[in-house]
Amino acid sequence: MKTILRSDELNCPSCVPKIESALGKIEGVTHSKVHFATGRIEVEHDAEQVKTDQLVSAVRDVGYEARVSAF
Repeated sequence: MKTILRSDELNCPSCVPKIESALGKIEGVTHSKVHFATGRIEVEHDAEQVKTDQLVSAVRDVGYEARVSAF
């Protein structure tokens, strides 16, 4: 499953590895990609193992707001 998150708080490129690392530590996440310029965060994960609130919490835990996005 692919979930798209949005964050309007990505203010420097150094946030990219922090967010990708945090998401990668969640069991069931297979891939994550942060698009700094657009604030788009794409996460591929097992839908049975990982809930969207876990993804949002992981981003928030490293200091950035996030929300689920439709596109």
